[in-house]
Amino acid sequence: MPTSAPRSQRLVSWRNVIGGLLSAACLALVYACQTVPMTGRQQLILLSEAEEGQMGLAAYQQVLREERVSRDPRATDLVTRVGQRIAAVADRPDYAWEFRVIDKNEANAFALPGGKVAVYTGLFQYTQTEAGLAAVMGHEVAHALARHGAERVSQNMLAQVGMTALQIGLRNGDPLITQGIALAYGVGVEMPFNRNQESEADHIGLLLMAKAGYDPHEAIGLWERMSAGKGRGGPPEFLSTHPSGTTRIRQLQSWLPEALQYYQSARRP
Repeated sequence: MPTSAPRSQRLVSWRNVIGGLLSAACLALVYACQTVPMTGRQQLILLSEAEEGQMGLAAYQQVLREERVSRDPRATDLVTRVGQRIAAVADRPDYAWEFRVIDKNEANAFALPGGKVAVYTGLFQYTQTEAGLAAVMGHEVAHALARHGAERVSQNMLAQVGMTALQIGLRNGDPLITQGIALAYGVGVEMPFNRNQESEADHIGLLLMAKAGYDPHEAIGLWERMSAGKGRGGPPEFLSTHPSGTTRIRQLQSWLPEALQYYQSARRP
């Protein structure tokens, strides 16, 4: 009757499996390093832009099926006008830019890979001016340009590799493997990834609106009005993962000199 392999051999075998998983993750880190436009931050992206664009288009089409698109010509013309000016300086001529207004009393907006942008009518009470709207749309377009969505998906993909290896180590009782994987993948460590992305979008968005010929000072007023919404039943959904109002205003003020250089040389319509 055959006997099972000694425990030492089983551990060596599982170590090989885990080593392969971690090696694949390391190769991904080497070959999938990207640079965020304007800020120069290094990021990990495991998706191609074509794959990301397909995901963005599918999400956009789903929103248009489920939400009511506004037929108000003033709102539509305003969002299209501002969007086209932002798009003109975004340096992505390959994007099929499209701008829609969603008729819903919700303070929200989004921009998806490939240039699909939507603004909800509930946001207009905060934007108030064309430049205020440019601050929001610049921020959302910045998310698309910086490929923040693909970055989040890539983080999740690597996390799945890490969790698989962690589970193998736990099942086979190797404390050294378990401890090493936990440290490598930040298990138990809080990483405020979303807030970092939001701050980066604020920065890039400020530069985009300035390049498009909108006074970047107006962004501070916009975010102050958005933060003041906390006194009316809570902050807008738009701010749910953002830094605090005080932190945001301080960051915007620190980026103003850079933005003003673009604004001073920008072409105005």
